[in-house]
Amino acid sequence: MGINIEPTMSKKAGAIQVEKKQAVPENVNLKQKRDARLKEELLARRADRKKTAGDKKKEYLKRAEAHHNEYLNAEKTLVGERRKARAAGSFFVGEEPRVYLVVRIRGISNLSPTVKKILQLLRLRQLHNATLIRVNKATTNMLRRVEPFITYGYPSRQIISKLVYKRGYVRVNKQRIPISRNEIIEQSLGKYGIICVEDLIHELVTVGPHFKEANNFLWPFKLNPPRGGFSAKRHPFHNRGDWGNRENYITELVRRML
Repeated sequence: MGINIEPTMSKKAGAIQVEKKQAVPENVNLKQKRDARLKEELLARRADRKKTAGDKKKEYLKRAEAHHNEYLNAEKTLVGERRKARAAGSFFVGEEPRVYLVVRIRGISNLSPTVKKILQLLRLRQLHNATLIRVNKATTNMLRRVEPFITYGYPSRQIISKLVYKRGYVRVNKQRIPISRNEIIEQSLGKYGIICVEDLIHELVTVGPHFKEANNFLWPFKLNPPRGGFSAKRHPFHNRGDWGNRENYITELVRRML
């Protein structure tokens, strides 16, 4: 390392001038090479990430379209069965609901230890929390024990989809994380074949084989007080009150609480 001195002849004065060329230090040369290599690696990773994101997006759209077609076919089949029954002069009885949507409508006052424990098992620890629960004998008996503090019913596919999209938060490392990217779902539920929001909604609506894992992955929905308020929290729904089983009318209440 040093200074290169090259003699040059001036055309005007004919005198000898010294032109100095500063040599690049070795550490600077190594840093430039390292920066160039890191830049190439970064651009390669970005290109690969972009290509992977494009492929995943196509897969998400493909799955969403498949689920949508499944819902349409199920509705068409249901309508066809009802028309056949009507034409034959009989009645068509559809399948039993497979999922409850439970909303807590009372606070912590006057709670017995049994009621408090059941509400904890149902993950209804706060007022206006909502959860999805599989329909079976055990859960039905639990709901009947705490009926004066909750209201529940059979949600539609549209209301479950709105809950997930508008109020959907998931549990990641015991933290409440919003569903902002499909990768969050894929990292936790990808081993069950659930890689996007539409897969999650489909699993909840159809009560699939991994309903428990998908439901536990979701944080309980935090809703607002209903627009227009409640009618009468001290009376059951069938007596123009609020608590108890609303069946399909739970959709109207939750829509006012979103």
